Amino acid sequence: MKKINCILLIDDNMADNEYHKIIIKKSGVCDDVRVVTDGKKALEYLENTGKKNQPELFPLPELIYLDINMPGMNGFEFLEAYKKTAEKLHSKVVIVMLTTSLNNIDQIRAEASGEVDEFEIKPLTEDSLKNTIEKYF
Repeated sequence: MKKINCILLIDDNMADNEYHKIIIKKSGVCDDVRVVTDGKKALEYLENTGKKNQPELFPLPELIYLDINMPGMNGFEFLEAYKKTAEKLHSKVVIVMLTTSLNNIDQIRAEASGEVDEFEIKPLTEDSLKNTIEKYF
């Protein structure tokens, strides 16, 4: 199984984040899991990746799990802002929308964004994580 360097969880639900961190660690595909609780914080995190002075503080994630419903800046608002970020981010990052939404419109909207690679229903499972790693890495 391929191992990746960093996964970023963007979700305001801390219980989900803790559970997903456990699943990721247990799977063995990634040791560095970063968590932010809304889209604005995610953009700030991504803007800090690769800074020359201390890149280990903000490693560029290779995989992002993105929730839809968050306060401040939701998942779709994040995607709109993300489109405007540096191109270097887009070519290296796989985005999976991980949500409780069963609304088909959300899935269609995510796929139409051009940024979302997969749409999955919470919770993250070890099998779905490993399938994503195998498919994209």
